Amino acid sequence: MEEVSAASISFSAPSSSSPCAERRPRGLLGLEQTPAGGGGDPPTSSDEQPLRPQRDRVSQSYFGDKSSYAENISTVNLTSSSSNRALHISRVRKTPLSTTRTGCRNGTPFMGYSVTSSSVSAHNAASVIVAVIEGRGLARGEVGMASIDLKNPEVVVSQFADNTTYAKVITKLRILAPLEIIMSNTACDTGNATKLFSLITENFKNVTFTTVQRKYFNEMKGLEYIEQLCTPEFSTVLMEVQSKYYCLAAVAAVLKYVEFIQNSVYAPKSLKISFHGSEQTAMIDSTSAINLELITNNRNSRNGHTLFGVLNYTKTPGGSRRLRSNILEPLIDADTINTRLDSVQELLQEEELFLCLQSVISRFLDTDQLLSVLVQIPKQDTVNASESKITNLIYLKHTLELVEPLKDALKSYKTPLLKAYYSSLEDNRFGVILEKIKTVINDDTRYTKGCLNMRTQKCYAVKPNINEFLDIARRTYTEIVDDIAGMIAQLAEKYNLPLKTSFSSARGFFIQMSADCAAIHNGQLPSEFTKITKMKNVYSFTSQDLMKMNERCQESLREIYHMTYLIVCKLLSEIYEHIHCLYKLSDAVSMLDMLQSFAHACTLSDYARPEFTDTLAIKEGWHPVLEKISLEKPVSNNTYITEGSNFIIITGPNMSGKSTYLKQIALSQIMAQIGSFVPAEYSSFRIAEQIFTRIGMDDDIETNSSTFMKEMKEIAYIIQNANDRSLIIIDELGRGTSAEEGIGICYAVCEYLLNLKAFTLFATHFLELCQIDALYPNVENNYFEVQHVRSSYGSREKIAYTYILSKGHTEEKNYGLKAAEVSSLPPSIIQDAKEIITLISRQMSKQQRSTPETLKKKAIYHLANRLVQTARNSRLDPDSLRIYLKGLKKKYETDCLASEQVPTEDQQ
Repeated sequence: MEEVSAASISFSAPSSSSPCAERRPRGLLGLEQTPAGGGGDPPTSSDEQPLRPQRDRVSQSYFGDKSSYAENISTVNLTSSSSNRALHISRVRKTPLSTTRTGCRNGTPFMGYSVTSSSVSAHNAASVIVAVIEGRGLARGEVGMASIDLKNPEVVVSQFADNTTYAKVITKLRILAPLEIIMSNTACDTGNATKLFSLITENFKNVTFTTVQRKYFNEMKGLEYIEQLCTPEFSTVLMEVQSKYYCLAAVAAVLKYVEFIQNSVYAPKSLKISFHGSEQTAMIDSTSAINLELITNNRNSRNGHTLFGVLNYTKTPGGSRRLRSNILEPLIDADTINTRLDSVQELLQEEELFLCLQSVISRFLDTDQLLSVLVQIPKQDTVNASESKITNLIYLKHTLELVEPLKDALKSYKTPLLKAYYSSLEDNRFGVILEKIKTVINDDTRYTKGCLNMRTQKCYAVKPNINEFLDIARRTYTEIVDDIAGMIAQLAEKYNLPLKTSFSSARGFFIQMSADCAAIHNGQLPSEFTKITKMKNVYSFTSQDLMKMNERCQESLREIYHMTYLIVCKLLSEIYEHIHCLYKLSDAVSMLDMLQSFAHACTLSDYARPEFTDTLAIKEGWHPVLEKISLEKPVSNNTYITEGSNFIIITGPNMSGKSTYLKQIALSQIMAQIGSFVPAEYSSFRIAEQIFTRIGMDDDIETNSSTFMKEMKEIAYIIQNANDRSLIIIDELGRGTSAEEGIGICYAVCEYLLNLKAFTLFATHFLELCQIDALYPNVENNYFEVQHVRSSYGSREKIAYTYILSKGHTEEKNYGLKAAEVSSLPPSIIQDAKEIITLISRQMSKQQRSTPETLKKKAIYHLANRLVQTARNSRLDPDSLRIYLKGLKKKYETDCLASEQVPTEDQQ
């Protein structure tokens, strides 16, 4: 069979002389397809009817159809009355994204109620259902979660202890971006709702929220589900979860609920079930993810000016999902990260092999979604179900045919991770499945783009002479298609018009013609043509005879699909026992796709491989997103943070680069921990278990009150959850209240955070905070330099921003006044303000001046920390080390001498 093009259909007849040999359509020359529906989409007609029973019908299939999760989702209507609360289910045909509440039907297995929510249309990719349960009494704070992606047959379970802020729960739910959240009805009793219930409904207002009776959160049933449904390759999860009551209870609830709304069950031993503990990845709270613009740009959600946009050169949907998940949950195991970095480095060094791997990966479809369809058993077979099953068998054949090219692309790599994925592809089950498929399916049947091309592939997927009735039905279909081509050719000759045959999944075959055709009489088409539409410069129309031919074509297709479906079901039942090897293939493709995406990003910029020590040191680092959107490379800066100098105060005028620099550090940290190279000449990072940010978003005077409350909530969250291994970014705290209160709050927060070993970067306009280094030796002051340029047309000075970070604190103490001078304020007011500020500054500097004793203690502290750092991380040879230590000694002696020259209080 020749490959079908987008512009025409041309089929070759089988060489077999058997009377059952099929004749395919001779040709619809000039046939154009309207891309509605895309490749493989079933035609949108009233075909949704049960398939007619036949003698040889397969009684039950082990494989689900695409519509079982994408089109036939049950929606939940939850209403409450004074007597009881009932969960109402309405069967409607819609996508999982819809939350429309429609007519009700009582008597469902679930009893509960729902908090109604607005549409979730914004979450275009939402397909995850999550069950959450919390312990009661002494176990309050112990939380179990289970989630299943309707597009990916993997159940992820977790159980962990959380504090009263439920930061871990909210963060995990943000990362999952759920379509629906399920909780027990006892968590939301009227007047006695739990705090977790209240926080979830408050933070996820656009997500459907459903409650079910607590009896469905049954740990014994959850354990049974795992034993029955977990594929043997992942059965070790039983050892991890068998004593975890709450995650088992959540598994029972979510699987029972999905089976109910999907009207399908999962096949035995078909699901990948994994346990994820909270200690395996770094925690980035939802506020920080928004502030740092990790996934979505805050100004325009459609543009790619985010960290995800910078790194996303993935070729498959699975690779894109994996990248998103890794950015939101970076790794914290240095060995795993370095294994990824080794792979990225080898990809960069072997350009030819890298391009070969990239080419193969780009040909893969969504393997996760294919798996999800294959492991579901629909409770009712329909025409759409049969068509979808045939489509997915073609997708499976296409996917398996790429295993050998992928192995060839990987066989020359030497890094452990790439070699491990090569070994995982040496599973002989891939070949067994493909051979069984080829005994039934034509060798040249393949995935193609275009709805008509894919329809043809499905019609002629099964080899001839397997089913005589199928061969007859296909000959009938061929004749109908040829008749349509002949009829349109006759109409073109009859009216002397340049008619073209076109096709779309919605309309079937129809006629198109250029609107500026000179042959149109008086600008009117013949009355025989109906349903005339005009788009741009093209007329589209049909005729009564053509519509009848389309109906005959659809009826013939239903017969072909049904008989093909029976053959496909039998084939799938034979290969089902081997299908689980696709989990390994899906994991390999998504990881390789993400790694090649990292390598691709490195080829577009001069990124460097990071190291992992107990120091955050970046040489000439720059902002990765700013580089993408700027015409010139951003100004680079150095960063050095150790346990001995773990609190950095950054000052400088507005627009000098403070916020950009702070975000740059956090983004570089995340890039390093997901296994990517980072934008710098050299970088070393300490693994961060948590990343927190408090970044000012709104300086509007009308919202000062609400801004201040937001600041206080965010800083309280950081204080309650930060630990010694956190990275904390604070930008302009306390600006929503008076200067005195703001300084007091900042000072108190700084002193609290100084008691931790967390790495903290604190940007502020309160210059009084810079004096805190006199009391705490682990404080460092940095500032952004500016230059003063006198304007050519007057005597006023302007500030020129250099965006260069230097040690010390800014000398630009009155840059607010300089901005005011540019405005229309009277000179007398500006002068009075300068005098008052000078007086206040002189008084405060007297109170906070360092004493000789504090300066000497600070010198001793810094020397001790440098010696510890050298002992831990030094790679210097003995001679270089001796020179470095002499330098430290000289620096210590200079600092001690300087402290002795500072006057005491009595001398002052």
